Amino acid sequence: MQATADSTKMDCVWSNWKSQAIDLLYWRDIKQTGIVFGSFLLLLFSLTQFSVVSVVAYLALAALSATISFRIYKSVLQAVQKTDEGHPFKAYLELEITLSQEQIQKYTDCLQFYVNSTLKELRRPFLVQDLVDSLKFAVLMWLLTYVGALFNGLTLLLMAVVSMFTLPVVYVKHQAQIDQYLGLVRTHINAVVAKIQAKIPGAKRHAE
Repeated sequence: MQATADSTKMDCVWSNWKSQAIDLLYWRDIKQTGIVFGSFLLLLFSLTQFSVVSVVAYLALAALSATISFRIYKSVLQAVQKTDEGHPFKAYLELEITLSQEQIQKYTDCLQFYVNSTLKELRRPFLVQDLVDSLKFAVLMWLLTYVGALFNGLTLLLMAVVSMFTLPVVYVKHQAQIDQYLGLVRTHINAVVAKIQAKIPGAKRHAE
């Protein structure tokens, strides 16, 4: 019974995150998506120019400059107007930001679930559960060696972020044409895989 309740909670958490991510990637709230997208780009561009320590330090200094300036401004304004509104960040200082034991357990369980799932999926190609899948994984890793030689990790991450925020919208606008080309590519890949399975002894039988 407890396991069922935990599974339901994890499904709810995942459903909530998935819904929020879809809203962001499909630009359903242009202002919110623009802020998130711009923040990611600014952070990644900063990391390409400065070290992680420098970027964190600059962000902290920018935040401190804004909060200190606002605090001084409100203090001067209260002195001039002879009002006593109190600390300008009082509401945030009194805000409860600690994580409960239940929340920590919920996120830990969620992380454990995805780590276990990833390990199980990685075990399949490395231990050659399916020869064809292992060969496809090897080809993918071989292609990634060339990608890694052309781009560094930050460049790839920057390209991934830009793609995440642009490709879904492009797909929605040109879904029919994209589906047509994807169908052709999928048919060609399936034909190649079928030829490989036919030439490798035991591969077709194992795949079935």
